[in-house]
Amino acid sequence: MEIEQLLCTADGASLAYLGDCVFELWVRRRLLLSGLTGTGALNEAARRFVTAKNQCAAFRRIEGMLTEEEQAYFRRGRNSPHLSVPRSASGAEYRTASGFETLCAALYLDGKEERLDELLTAAFAKEL
Repeated sequence: MEIEQLLCTADGASLAYLGDCVFELWVRRRLLLSGLTGTGALNEAARRFVTAKNQCAAFRRIEGMLTEEEQAYFRRGRNSPHLSVPRSASGAEYRTASGFETLCAALYLDGKEERLDELLTAAFAKEL
């Protein structure tokens, strides 16, 4: 399957699955670039970013920066019927986090890694 076809046909939950990895890789790279060392410290720091609550808050900080296409990817993930909500987040937070992850996957698959970095840097400007 071609990337363009995948972007058009994959459901939001599947894209969120990939987006979770894309986002975590971005976080880990940024933590290393910040000078943090030691796997324990790195893992502890990364865990603070990859929660549904933090992803929801991050999305709220960049929501106004999104293009119409990016908003559509977000909605696709947020509205996915295949989501099971963890106890650590509300349903609304988890749906927003899933939309956020879907957006990360879509930008990555579409080769827009500079845009992805721009949005994530803005979303976490105070944390990193």
